[in-house]
Amino acid sequence: MEQWYYINSGPAGPAYNMALDEKLMDWHREGRIPPVIRFYEWNPASLSLGYFQRVERDIDLEAVKRHKAGLVRRPTGGRAVLHEDELTYSIIVKEDHPGIPAGITEAYRVLSGGLLLGFKNMGLEAGFSIPWTEEEKADLKSPRSAVCFDAPSWYEMVVNGRKIAGSAQTRQKGIILQHGSIIRRFDEEKLFDMFLFKSERIRRRMQAGFRSKATPMEELMERIPSPEDMRAAFVRGFEEDLGIQLKEWELNQELKEQVSHLAISKYASDEWNYKY
Repeated sequence: MEQWYYINSGPAGPAYNMALDEKLMDWHREGRIPPVIRFYEWNPASLSLGYFQRVERDIDLEAVKRHKAGLVRRPTGGRAVLHEDELTYSIIVKEDHPGIPAGITEAYRVLSGGLLLGFKNMGLEAGFSIPWTEEEKADLKSPRSAVCFDAPSWYEMVVNGRKIAGSAQTRQKGIILQHGSIIRRFDEEKLFDMFLFKSERIRRRMQAGFRSKATPMEELMERIPSPEDMRAAFVRGFEEDLGIQLKEWELNQELKEQVSHLAISKYASDEWNYKY
């Protein structure tokens, strides 16, 4: 059975979290490590921006400061996410790895299968989102707002038609990075405070629509599993779905220093975070 690495890196700042995902891509490309599945959290609560997102157009930076939230631009596309009470995952694997489809949409389906089984391991009947109608497809091309969970994309996780996990993907020099948020609870007011709207009326309309399209785990379960139990459920899900064995792995001090250097030089810099 093929062996992949499993990393539980715990809570960290936004720049470090994005830097670690990038370094894992580098190390896998160099052949130093096998494919990796990683789980992590955020301290402080942080807003992550999609790679092409325009800060001045979309984000209320004063509100981000007022809520004492971190801010970082992701290397992946999509819209902004507030990472607070959640479990975040990332998958790093070569594009030409056996069983990984060449197409981005189909790769989402394969790489997200472990999430689907993980939710089922926790007793949630999750399913894949598939935008069937022309209206749903148009929403993906021209989103109504800058909020990530405003609409599900291809093969994201939904329960009763409402998005429960959001994912994004990038491919760089032969390596796929897919990462995403699994929401335990969210503070809807705080989330929408951090975005710019043309009027309060538009904000409230968007916020009401958001409630019908997204759901945290707390609205679906009598008791939310602990992050430890969630990780265990998803580890079993990925192992079963991908037919792999996950071996727990930790970074040594040298590798941690490489991540910290990249976090400071790139992901904590204004040049990166305010590039659009």
